[in-house]
Amino acid sequence: MHAQNHLEQQLHAAAAQLRQHFGHIDYEALIILGSGLNAIADKLQETQTLSYAEVEGMCVSTAAGHVGQFVSGKLAGCHVLVMQGRLHGYEGYSAQEVAYPVWVAAHLDIPLLITSNAAGALNVNYAVGDFCLMKDQINLTGRNPLAAAEPAQIYDRFVSMFEAFDPALQTVTQEVALKRNISLQTGVYAGLLGPSFETPAEIRMLQVLGADSVAMSVCEEVIAARAAGMKVIGVSLITNMGCGIEGANPNDLEVQDVGAARVDDFYALLEGVLSHIERERAMEGASFGTVSPR
Repeated sequence: MHAQNHLEQQLHAAAAQLRQHFGHIDYEALIILGSGLNAIADKLQETQTLSYAEVEGMCVSTAAGHVGQFVSGKLAGCHVLVMQGRLHGYEGYSAQEVAYPVWVAAHLDIPLLITSNAAGALNVNYAVGDFCLMKDQINLTGRNPLAAAEPAQIYDRFVSMFEAFDPALQTVTQEVALKRNISLQTGVYAGLLGPSFETPAEIRMLQVLGADSVAMSVCEEVIAARAAGMKVIGVSLITNMGCGIEGANPNDLEVQDVGAARVDDFYALLEGVLSHIERERAMEGASFGTVSPR
């Protein structure tokens, strides 16, 4: 048994804090709400909140529209822990600091990360207001939360990123979108550091690389989740066409506006996916006489 390093001590302390504040809850998912989607948390039932500033080792959100608190509640009958606002590298935070809340969730034995963001379209067949399910990612941030000594003492440094976004849950999400008439594309997501929007030349480069959407988050969270053995669903809301596509010149205000207009559909998508997970879990419980262990 190795001696706990400082990061591991902080993670245990933060997880204990959340348990003490919210209770010993068996969460189905950690949901990270991206730009323009923070209002999803207001739709949960039986909510309690805890500011990031009060949690051991957590940094605070400084990006526009990011509230900066954990919200514990129920969605579609499932207990979920929601990050109402995320941390970004462009705020000056390290890759480990961005990954930290995901690892706290892993210490709470949360089996699933549902991460969302606002993104620009690289695929010209996408339209503003579409949701895009991530089937893979290209990490162009130049950063990785496992590239440090302390995380490598907790998790496998060389974690596989094959099928980083769970294929079975992608199928479930697509089926929910189809049933509920929600416009959902599927594509490869490219994550950059930001905070400046991409140049038209960078957009053309990303298209050549095979990316369908681009934004300034998610990649480090997904790596952190996979290192911890969590399954991942990633969903972008397309808030603008990439710079130079059809004359697009994106700005932060349109990100917030499109997000506000699509909150109800995103909630419906989450509700459908979590309802499916809850049904599956109930069936497993019926099969074995008890809820199956994670």
